[in-house]
Amino acid sequence: MSYVVNFARFWYDFIVGDDWSVAVGIVLALIVTALLAHNGVNDWWLMPLAVVIVLGLSLWRVTQSDH
Repeated sequence: MSYVVNFARFWYDFIVGDDWSVAVGIVLALIVTALLAHNGVNDWWLMPLAVVIVLGLSLWRVTQSDH
């Protein structure tokens, strides 16, 4: 395999990992944060809140699927 393919697979596995929904949630939070910052909104609180919500939803979903 080429080095480029291995490099791309590493980053995909590193960012997405086992749960693609967490990666999507954080990317959406980054987009919203960028849009708010572009419009002059003080949005320092958005990313910590997004991480707590996305992590909580991920943990809830995993614990509910074990039953």
